[in-house]
Amino acid sequence: MIPQRMPLPDIARALGVALIWGMGFVVAKGGSATFPPILMQALRFVVTSATLVWFLPNPRGNWGWLMAATVVGATIQYACTFTGLAGLGAGLAALVVQTEVPFLVLLGALLLGERPSGRKWLGIAIAFAGVAAITGLGQLHGNLMSILLVLAGAFTWALGQVVVRKLSGLDGLAVTGWIAVLAVPQLFIASALFEHGQVQAIATAGPHVWLAVLYLGLVMQALGYMWWNSLLVRHEVGLVAPFLLLLPVVSVLGGAVFLGETLDPMRLAGGAIILAGVGLITTDRRRARAPAKAAKAGT
Repeated sequence: MIPQRMPLPDIARALGVALIWGMGFVVAKGGSATFPPILMQALRFVVTSATLVWFLPNPRGNWGWLMAATVVGATIQYACTFTGLAGLGAGLAALVVQTEVPFLVLLGALLLGERPSGRKWLGIAIAFAGVAAITGLGQLHGNLMSILLVLAGAFTWALGQVVVRKLSGLDGLAVTGWIAVLAVPQLFIASALFEHGQVQAIATAGPHVWLAVLYLGLVMQALGYMWWNSLLVRHEVGLVAPFLLLLPVVSVLGGAVFLGETLDPMRLAGGAIILAGVGLITTDRRRARAPAKAAKAGT
């Protein structure tokens, strides 16, 4: 059911974010056949930073937290997530990535003193039960490490969001842009340390691979996050976040249409369980309104 309090242009943006980010996994999976995954993310952020750096304010007083957010929430996160994606289908990876939400709730409780509702705790338990179903309770053949890498990426993304909350005086565009700028050298160093064949990959890459890099840098990162941040400025997280449940649906369909991927019934069932758990968390409107009330009380 579409929330009635969001105007149609914002509903269109929310659907667009799910489409853009969902297809991003498909595009990145296709590009990983040519580029090592960390190198591809480094090139992605070259595109994003070259586009946004001209509009960025001086982040006075935020350099330390920006660097920490970049190391954890960008460099480590993208390296883990997309290295894991190289060993999985785009649809399966997108399903596992949904554990970002329960990880974020858990870290909010542990590090920020937040008090999740019983509904959120139930959603966390259901989501991780879905991960257990996807992994076959340890009976995977050959790609358990890839799933663990994607889970590590989801965890570090959530940890990065906790660090981002320490920033002050920066809007969403500034945070996105500065993290992209700082991530570029870090990801190139990580690629040099953990990957090989970068020079040959760049020399032999065809136009479709460079189009994939442009999509990741301009569409998925710059446009996707611009729309996402604009929605968060105007609406409660609990109203916007449920649209992201469409993201893995787009990835599964895109993987099937463009990459010929298939998901067996057990993994589809596990993905549905993850989405059910994440849905419980993101539609808990009572807790989504609590921070706004606290802010008003303090002014």
